[in-house]
Amino acid sequence: MDLSSMQGLLVIVGPIVLAAALIWAIARNRTSKRQLDETEAATRRNYDAHDEADRKR
Repeated sequence: MDLSSMQGLLVIVGPIVLAAALIWAIARNRTSKRQLDETEAATRRNYDAHDEADRKR
């Protein structure tokens, strides 16, 4: 296999592998509605606790 055919193969296969890796990463990083709601509730509790501590000063 000479260098030009190897380069042609990489030009075709490279973007396919990259696209597959991106699709896999996006699919794995999605959060569910329940997880998002829990995160938002915890953030609100944290902000409320800090506000309450600031008011006591």
